[in-house]
Amino acid sequence: IMALARSVGLLALLVSVQGLTREQLFDYGIRVGDKILDSGTDSVRELELEQTLFFFKGKFDKVYVNTNGFISLAEPTGESEYLGKMPASFGMIAAFLGDLDTTDGAGYVYFRQDKSPDVLQRVAEHISQAFPSDDEIEPTHAIIVTWENVAPQGERGPGGEYRNTFQVVVANMESASYAILLYPEENMQFGSTLIDDEDQPVEVGFNEGKVPGWFSWGSTQGTYYRITEDSEESINALAQETNSGRPGVWVYEIGTSPLFTSITPGEVTEVTEVTEVTEVTSVETVVESLVPEPSVPWIRHHEDLLTSEAPYEPLATSPEPFGESSTPDEPQHRYRYVQPQQPQNPQVLIIDEDELNVDVFSYNYETCSSNKHKCSVFADCRDYADGYCCHCKPGYYGNGKDCIAEGKPQRMNGKVSGRIYVGDSPSPVEFSNNDLHSYVVTNDGRAYIAISSIPSSIGPSLQPLPALGEAIGWAFALQQPDYRNGFSIIGGVFTRQAEVVFQPGNERLTIRQEFSGIDEHDHLLISTELDGRIPEVPQGATVQIEPYREIYQYSSSLITSSSRRDYTVNMPDGSVRTHSYLWTQSIKFQSCPHEEVLSAVPASQQLSVDQIFVMYDSGNQLIRFAMSNKIGSIHSGIPEQNPCFTGRHGCDTNAVCRPAQGKDFSCECASGFTGDGRVCYETERPVDHCQRGTHDCDAPERSRCSYTGDSSYICSCLPGFSGDGRACQGNQTHIKYRSNKTACERHREAAQASSSSGGFFFRPRPAVGQYVPSCDAYGAYEPLQCHASAGQCWCVDSSGLEIPGSRAQPGSRPMCIDHSVAPPLIGPTPKADISPLTPGANLLFSQSGKIDHIPLDGNRMIKDEAKTVLHVPGKVVIAVAFDCVEQMIFWSDITQPSISRATLQGGETSLLISTDLGCPEGIAIDHMSRNMYWTDSILDRIEVSRLDGSQRRVLFDDDLINPRPIIADPAYGYLYWSDWNRDGPKIERSGLDGSDRTVLVQDGLGLPNALTFDPQSRRLCWADAGTRKVECIDPFSRLRRKLTEGIQYPFAIVSYGRNLYYTDWRRDAVVAMDRHDGMEVEEFLPQRRSRTYGIAITYPQCPAGVNYCSRDNGGCSHLCLPRPGGFTCRCPDARDGSCVEQDQNF
Repeated sequence: IMALARSVGLLALLVSVQGLTREQLFDYGIRVGDKILDSGTDSVRELELEQTLFFFKGKFDKVYVNTNGFISLAEPTGESEYLGKMPASFGMIAAFLGDLDTTDGAGYVYFRQDKSPDVLQRVAEHISQAFPSDDEIEPTHAIIVTWENVAPQGERGPGGEYRNTFQVVVANMESASYAILLYPEENMQFGSTLIDDEDQPVEVGFNEGKVPGWFSWGSTQGTYYRITEDSEESINALAQETNSGRPGVWVYEIGTSPLFTSITPGEVTEVTEVTEVTEVTSVETVVESLVPEPSVPWIRHHEDLLTSEAPYEPLATSPEPFGESSTPDEPQHRYRYVQPQQPQNPQVLIIDEDELNVDVFSYNYETCSSNKHKCSVFADCRDYADGYCCHCKPGYYGNGKDCIAEGKPQRMNGKVSGRIYVGDSPSPVEFSNNDLHSYVVTNDGRAYIAISSIPSSIGPSLQPLPALGEAIGWAFALQQPDYRNGFSIIGGVFTRQAEVVFQPGNERLTIRQEFSGIDEHDHLLISTELDGRIPEVPQGATVQIEPYREIYQYSSSLITSSSRRDYTVNMPDGSVRTHSYLWTQSIKFQSCPHEEVLSAVPASQQLSVDQIFVMYDSGNQLIRFAMSNKIGSIHSGIPEQNPCFTGRHGCDTNAVCRPAQGKDFSCECASGFTGDGRVCYETERPVDHCQRGTHDCDAPERSRCSYTGDSSYICSCLPGFSGDGRACQGNQTHIKYRSNKTACERHREAAQASSSSGGFFFRPRPAVGQYVPSCDAYGAYEPLQCHASAGQCWCVDSSGLEIPGSRAQPGSRPMCIDHSVAPPLIGPTPKADISPLTPGANLLFSQSGKIDHIPLDGNRMIKDEAKTVLHVPGKVVIAVAFDCVEQMIFWSDITQPSISRATLQGGETSLLISTDLGCPEGIAIDHMSRNMYWTDSILDRIEVSRLDGSQRRVLFDDDLINPRPIIADPAYGYLYWSDWNRDGPKIERSGLDGSDRTVLVQDGLGLPNALTFDPQSRRLCWADAGTRKVECIDPFSRLRRKLTEGIQYPFAIVSYGRNLYYTDWRRDAVVAMDRHDGMEVEEFLPQRRSRTYGIAITYPQCPAGVNYCSRDNGGCSHLCLPRPGGFTCRCPDARDGSCVEQDQNF
């Protein structure tokens, strides 16, 4: 394309939307075992089902196939009672409901049940394509009904010219059913039939029929979910449009068990396109892809596409320049973008580079020896004849100065400022450092954006503008073979300027964004400036944005794109309005001039954006956007089917999908994570121990520590000393002084000299209120730093940077890590008289390497007072529990499997159990009996011990696959746990002694990760990452209640007061929800954004109550284990001969 653009040609893209053909229906006919319905105008055949069908709220074991284009769930009445009189009194799946005729011998109705693997696989693909976010689509049974060459009865006559062929496939799974409706375009020739001598459009939809009334008094008409309307356009759309990604194919979820809310349509309305390429010999003319002619009403014929000249004119002016060019040897032409006039058709455009003044930044023309530090720690530096370049290491991608691990999710944080006028308002809405947060799952291209503190005066009107944060979608879009997303090409430092022109009002908005690279938390930083006017969207209105495609064009320092985007506003009064806007943008970036970085990148790439979701949350003053992004060819063709390129692979969000032959693939945990690829856990990142000061080399006046990559280093003795670098001997008088000052010493001298008079008669001293760092004897930063004037102290790392959450109040001193030794477990405070927790209840939650706490004020989280109470460097803390008697925190680590505890009062830590552990993921404390229980998801067992880790005993080691959460109810003697085994998830209960084990919940579970028990209401609640629901059950009456659905990925949950608090892997947050109405009431986002794991409540005093083991250990010699109505004395597995086992009942 670049060569053509610089000479005489340009490519014209001819896009043809391919409809469904008869050959693409599911196989049907006698040869595949179909039965044939009797010919007639109202024939019916009963079909006994081999598997239950779920329809609305009911379950059905038989269906009835009818000539008139439907399947019914009960024996249908005569056609005179439902044709033209819908909704009918019986349940119905109406694929094409009308008065149809098969009496002339040319039309047939075929039907069968099918469980063959190839049919079920194809069914699963249709459903997965329509519902790309749904996992584990595994149909086990299908009903296939095909109406072939059926005619409209009475109007055309036998042998008439109008015939229709269509098909419905009902797919059944263990707890859900789906309907797939298929309409081959060239075989749909009529859309109405004669009913009572009137021409009436056919109907398509799902009718529930009569349902029992309240208290079983009589019956009422159920729901009629109608797909078509009484219009020709609506009927034509059956073969031309889609909700599953393929024209003529429509997918709906029609029933679920045990709970059903509504018929759910497929989510993918983007149409597959096929592109042909033709050369056009015009240098400055822009040629667009053409749209097929509108279909003939009621009859849709496939026509060949003809080329025509595009109705576009070149731009008269170039995009706004960024500065003067500093590279005289750059190419003479670039592409010019023209604002498009048609929404569906990407353009290839030319721009004359002479009209652009682009400031191309350059690398320092030096060598790697003096510039290697400017490369990412995950990059290699490479020397060239006239300079150097940085290149990301294998397993990472970026521009070499910014590199991130393949497969790892990415976050973007920033601020939004500026002003926007809304509608005709004479006064703007001001933005002043509003928070912008974005998150993208890089292995499937899903991006989420949220902007906070958006007042209701402008919130609804921002809904059409996901462009405010969509740059991260382009930067980390799912890459198709041989194509690269933005970050892999230009890294994270660039500027972006965009202009939005709304139609028809011509309102204009300018968006300027500065991307500042990846910070120390691996977040991409951005600042945004807004200026202009946007159309008003009324309060209460919602916005739907249509999928779009946008062509990005690349040169050595500039990327540009343009598109037209359509959106629909659903007004509060029920009316619908369609609008659009024109979008142009320029992205300026730095490239390495010593290697042709862009040589392997196509000059033009297409960004495809679909599944767009927008919402203004007036209660929290948040505007939210979500979308799915792919980067690939500008030429449409057969879509890639490998799950790595569709995004439907099931790999962990911290894993990279590796494609293989055909549809085969593998999941590989991203760098910094470990696991099987389906589930990945965070591991320790590479650490520069020399810089951090955590090496074991000798003192710096005798030895040098040299970082060699990853987490490795070497020690070597300085001149005048001998040894292995870890122990150096020699005459220290030869080196009385260090030749170079350390960073801490330079920092200290600068602070002391900041207010000095400069004369040599005065010793430098700091200004009043000036902070002066403390350095140790070797010039390193002291781990504890204090500000004398402010009276505050905090911990710093080896670079002198404050450790978040470590700053103590005046008069208090936190415990800090000594950088000169390997990091120990660090408790919350060094003195028994300093309590790090706020009086009252607190939430404890874990992230990798630490446990934080959030004080609670009643049911409200005091977010400003959240801080870290326990640092566990290099560990992955999963489970967290609390003993209210001794005020101790218990936690589990899975890197070197262990269970530990620390007292909140003295900061002392104890390793309790470190042997015979696989993966301890859940801990429960019986504070009354002084026992601890835990689950092990690798050894597949549940164990118990005393709180000090002694007297271990295996409670269960059978019928467990993936046990995780475990809860003790010491007052009543019960133990609860869940097993998230994907093939058979369940929630179980037993006595605390292991007696009376029983399954409480087994139906309707997916991944029940989180479990909690409220002793006040006696309710057991769980959060399910598979069904994305929070539910509760009374363990005694077995009454079950759904609190909410649509949550993200819960890991752990705890109950306190009227709220449930849970940690969420997708949101990296602690979320509070009301346990009475299921509404989310609050969210806490930790300063360090990484996965949140276990969660627990600390009580200022224990809840009242005793059990049979509370006093004198129940008289047992070893373990006293309560149960309902008694207790059991049990021996540990390692017996010493003095143990006596006995049961006591009361």
